Amino acid sequence: MEQSEKESIMAASGEASREFKTLVDAEDLDSLKQLQHLILGRLQDSNAVLSHFNEYSENCFAEFSGDISRNTRLLKSMKSDLDYVFQKLRSMKSKISATYPDAFADDSTTDIIDRRPDLEMPKERPSISQRERCRKLGQVVEERRQDKMGEAKKDHHF
Repeated sequence: MEQSEKESIMAASGEASREFKTLVDAEDLDSLKQLQHLILGRLQDSNAVLSHFNEYSENCFAEFSGDISRNTRLLKSMKSDLDYVFQKLRSMKSKISATYPDAFADDSTTDIIDRRPDLEMPKERPSISQRERCRKLGQVVEERRQDKMGEAKKDHHF
């Protein structure tokens, strides 16, 4: 390109940029800039709070995961022990019934022996009152979480 073409392009671009500047008020640009800085600050604060919460959650999980897995193993062991006990009771009952047919005259005792809920079957849908209680509990938990986040923000001055 020749020097004169470059100069004419520079002049044209300068004129176009001056025209664009007249379309937008400088105060509006400053206002937008301030709002962007305010939003940036809030996002940085939120990011810091979330990072702090993630670290806290990670520490809590690390602290309790051993207990949870140990308790889970214990519950599974207890369930298998109880299943074995109930199996033996049913076996004993059938042997006693075979030997002494009059020992269990009515069938009411069958209900008494094994009243455990079947954990393999899907639960019934919760009633409206149960759902309402769960919803209220969720609201309370959310309010407490927000209160704690507010306290954490005050304590740590992010």
